[in-house]
Amino acid sequence: MPQYGTRPLPVVTGGSNGIGYSLAQQFASNGYDILIAAEDAHHLEQAAACLAAGGAKLETHAGDLATEEGVNSLYGALRGRPVDVLCVNAGVGLGNAFVETDLQRELRMVDLNVRGAVQLIKLVLKGMVARNEGKLLFTSSIAATMPDPFGAVYGGTKVFLRWFGEAPRNELKDTDVAVMVLMPGVTDTGFFHRADMDDTRAGATQSKDDPDVVAKAAYEALMADTHKVVPTLRNKVMAGVADVTPAPLAAQIHRGLSEPGSGKT
Repeated sequence: MPQYGTRPLPVVTGGSNGIGYSLAQQFASNGYDILIAAEDAHHLEQAAACLAAGGAKLETHAGDLATEEGVNSLYGALRGRPVDVLCVNAGVGLGNAFVETDLQRELRMVDLNVRGAVQLIKLVLKGMVARNEGKLLFTSSIAATMPDPFGAVYGGTKVFLRWFGEAPRNELKDTDVAVMVLMPGVTDTGFFHRADMDDTRAGATQSKDDPDVVAKAAYEALMADTHKVVPTLRNKVMAGVADVTPAPLAAQIHRGLSEPGSGKT
């Protein structure tokens, strides 16, 4: 690990692309050193080269955060350096009917989106509480406001992250450790392609949110100690309606976005 100065250190998982990369950009432009973590070393190197052009001191860590060993390796790479901000952003999705999807891919999704997140947060949050300072960001999804047909396991992991984030925030309300849940809507990243959802209405739409806009909203809300943020007015309205809509109706509405073939005209 390079010799850092005295600037605060955020750790961003899934930081080589998409919302994670945009989050790293926010920290880079606001005077932070950064550690970005992801599985693909080549993508990390490309991301780091772009981020470092702005003057931030960058470290990358390639590892499989769906495994206990991978999370421990990331934590060990910190070499005792306090983490000022932890962005738990790494995650994958998988579309199609639950009865037809691959079980091993779904179990790995649970390991990355849930088990690995819990492990990393447990390790890092203990240090934050001991110092009585730090910030923690969970990347959930607007999908956590409604049932997710044709993305049942993914949606379940995001529901977990939504409420898991709110619980320690309450536990730590008398400390100076801030916890926030980010709930983005349909965003212009590689998520839908990797999740085999290119032919869905959500995957095919041309009106996806800009990940830089999502990340800016997340950064500002985190600095303001907001408990959650749903970026863009359109998504705020959708999330508010979904939260009070009966589950069967909400599931049917979501089906219109996630059903295979729904994006074809």
